[in-house]
Amino acid sequence: MNQERLQKLLEEVRSGRVGIDRALETLRTLPYEDLGFAKIDHHRQLRKGFAEVVLGEGKSAPQIVTILKSLRARGGNALVTRVDALKAARVRRSIAAARYDPVSRTLVIRQEKIPRRGRGLILVMTAGTADIPVAEEAALTAELLGNEVERLFDVGVAGVHRLLDHLDDVRRAEVLIVCAGMEGALPSVVAGLVDCPVVGVPTSTGYGASFGGLAALLGMLNSCASGLTVVNIDNGFGAGFAAATMNRKA
Repeated sequence: MNQERLQKLLEEVRSGRVGIDRALETLRTLPYEDLGFAKIDHHRQLRKGFAEVVLGEGKSAPQIVTILKSLRARGGNALVTRVDALKAARVRRSIAAARYDPVSRTLVIRQEKIPRRGRGLILVMTAGTADIPVAEEAALTAELLGNEVERLFDVGVAGVHRLLDHLDDVRRAEVLIVCAGMEGALPSVVAGLVDCPVVGVPTSTGYGASFGGLAALLGMLNSCASGLTVVNIDNGFGAGFAAATMNRKA
């Protein structure tokens, strides 16, 4: 249930094309639908502009199927994150319309056209190739939220000339998402070169002393570069949503 759909329903009630009982049935599951093991927040799209996103990690395939059927029945788009290939195959046996991306490990159902909500470009960058799965989760999230998204991969500080070769592309962006593991230096470098918001995403890429992304997280949090916002380790979805909020048209 989004704002446009709710407005249309209320207009149909006012005109008499839809009766009160039918309208009440349509609104019955607002603000949420209790499935027993999950309470689906159908009101979220009205509040936030996008339907509830499902974290697939820790959920069984039948649970994801039940949740997706509930979301799908409302006519909007749906996103499931952190889904491995085996679980995705099981879900798609029940919901063939769900499309799986093995790189970002996401399942997506697209039922309605996505309006352009962003005022400019969101550029998603990575320090290395190993950071691409997290970056793709961020990029796909931002695209589903109605943004123009481009990608720029493998431009980390181990060879900073690779970044400098793309400065024109970087400076065209309205918001930057920068994913980096190891010491997590790239977001600080980028934030020192641009005048737009930068969302840093620490990834769990790295050897032992990276502590599964903790070193990158602490490096980004301690950055001296202004305008850098940092999300949690490997949280591509959170970065994509934050960037979309920053890029939203007034």
